[in-house]
Amino acid sequence: MSAGLIAKPVIARRSGALSGTVRIPGDKSISHRALMLGGLAAGRTRIAGLLEGEDVINTARAMRALGATVREEGGTWIVDGLGNGALLEPEAPLDFGNAGTGCRLTMGLIGAYDFTTTFVGDASLSKRPMGRVLDPLRQMGVQVASAEGDRLPVTLRGPKTANPVSYRVPMASAQVKSAVLLAGLNAPGITTVIEPVMTRDHTERMLEAFSANLAVETGAEGERIIRLEGQGRLTGRDIDVPGDPSSAAFPLVAALLVPGSDIILLNVLMNATRTGLIVTLQEMGARIDVLNARIAGGEDVADLRVRSSELKGITVPEDRAPSMIDEYPVLAVAAAFAEGRTVMSGLQELRIKESDRLSAVAAGLKLNGVDCEAAPAALVVHGRPGGKGLGNAAAAVATHLDHRIAMSFLVMGLASEHPVTVDDATMIATSFPGFMELMTGLGAAIE
Repeated sequence: MSAGLIAKPVIARRSGALSGTVRIPGDKSISHRALMLGGLAAGRTRIAGLLEGEDVINTARAMRALGATVREEGGTWIVDGLGNGALLEPEAPLDFGNAGTGCRLTMGLIGAYDFTTTFVGDASLSKRPMGRVLDPLRQMGVQVASAEGDRLPVTLRGPKTANPVSYRVPMASAQVKSAVLLAGLNAPGITTVIEPVMTRDHTERMLEAFSANLAVETGAEGERIIRLEGQGRLTGRDIDVPGDPSSAAFPLVAALLVPGSDIILLNVLMNATRTGLIVTLQEMGARIDVLNARIAGGEDVADLRVRSSELKGITVPEDRAPSMIDEYPVLAVAAAFAEGRTVMSGLQELRIKESDRLSAVAAGLKLNGVDCEAAPAALVVHGRPGGKGLGNAAAAVATHLDHRIAMSFLVMGLASEHPVTVDDATMIATSFPGFMELMTGLGAAIE
C-alpha cells in the first residue's frame, strides 16, 4: 500500500443473481513481460490491453529509467526499445512498490549489465526473499549487496562479461526461470534452464515472439530444458494482452456460488499452465463453458460462460499447484460452499507470497465459520452448501495488505448467510483496477 493511503474496510453481503458480460483486465504476467521485452527490442512495440495496475505501472517506470521510451496513447501502450544489450544505467534506485514479479524479473533483465542498480520496494515487498533469483545471478558473475536474508534494498553490480549458466531451478518458480532467461539475453553463448516441473511459460512464448533464438525440449526424466542464445537481436512487435485468469477467478467463483447467476467473461487467457483453477472447479461440478477458443499473440484465449453450480469437495492433485498457485485463496472460498471435504496440497509457495497466504486464508475462513485445517503445505476445507452459518458481521478478515486475500473474502460474502468484511481493500488496485465496479456491475452487493 502506498504511503498516505488510509485503510478502507469493505463489506460484501449476500447478493441476488449475478448477470452480464464483462472483459477482464489484461494478464499481469504478460503485461510485465511485454513492457520489458519491448524496452529491450529494436524498433517499436505496441501493447493493447495492458493491465494498468500499480504493479505494471512500476515496471513501465523502471523501463523508462533504463532508457526505453514508454507512453500510453489512446488505450495503447507504445514502447520504443533500445535494442538487446543497450539498456542504460538508471540514475536513481528502481522502486517496484508491491510488485514482486516486476522486481524479480527486472533483476534478471539487468543483472548481467556492466553497471550498478539498486532495487527498493514498499514494506510488504521488502519483507519478501529475493535469494531465489539472486543465487543464479551470482553464478553468472553478478555482485550482490542486500539487506539481511537477501531482502530489499538490493544492489546489483554486473560483470564485464556475464557467464552463461546451466541452471536447474530448485523449486517450481516461473519468476526464477524467467529471471535467468532474461539475464541470459545479455550473456554470450547459450544459457540453459532446467525445470523439473513445468511452470507458466509466458517468458518463453514472448521471447520467441520477439525473435529470440530459443529451444525447448523434454529431458530423459521428463524435465523441461530451455536453451537461449544470448546477445541476439530482439525485434519489436504488436501484442494484445489477454484477460488475466487470476483476476477472472473472482467473478467466476462468485457466479458459481451466488444462486441463479449466469455471466460471460470475455477474452480470458487459457494457457495450459494457468488453467488449473478452471479444471479443478469443473471437477467439483462447476458449469463453466469454454466459448470461441482461439490463438492471440501466441497465447490460447477464450470466452467463458459461468453459471451457478452445486459444488462437491475433491482432492486437488498436488502437481496442479504450480498452474494455479495464485488461485488457492479463492478456491478455498469455493470449497467452503462445496458439499464434503476439499483437500489442497503442495502449497509451500503460498507461505512466501504477498503475505503468508496460507495462514491468512485459514484464519479468514475460521473467522467466518468455516471448518478447516492448515498444515505447512496443505489446506483441508469442510464445506457448507448454501453458505449456511457462514460470514461474520462482527469481525473483519485481516488481509495483510494482500490483494488476493481481500478479493477472495469479498467473493465469500456474496453467498454467505452473514456479511463478510475485509480490513482493507486499497491494495486491490495493484492487480485488479476496477474490481469493485466490475463486481457491482454484475450485481454484487459490495460496499
